Amino acid sequence: MKKDSKKIGIMPLGDRVLVKREDTAQKKSPAGIIIPDTAQKEKSKRGVVITVGPGKINDEGTLIPMSVRPGAEVIFSAGWDNEVKLDDSEDEYFLVHESDILAIIK
Repeated sequence: MKKDSKKIGIMPLGDRVLVKREDTAQKKSPAGIIIPDTAQKEKSKRGVVITVGPGKINDEGTLIPMSVRPGAEVIFSAGWDNEVKLDDSEDEYFLVHESDILAIIK
């Protein structure tokens, strides 16, 4: 189910992108051993773009449009300070600059 920015109550500004993190960590080994959350080394930095800002304005005052669109699956770089907590959801969201998106997954 795809949420738009009005339903989630956040509209990114400038070249920022709201990304919902996907939990791709494997919870069970191939042999059937359950792996606890505390044993996971790092959470996935893979997610789905929920909404994007209008773009970045260059030195000449021209708007440079965003190259990523809502619904795109991406790999992104984000720290703890980019995490956004929404009241009605337990999902993890990150508000990152477009330059923090490393790749679009096709």
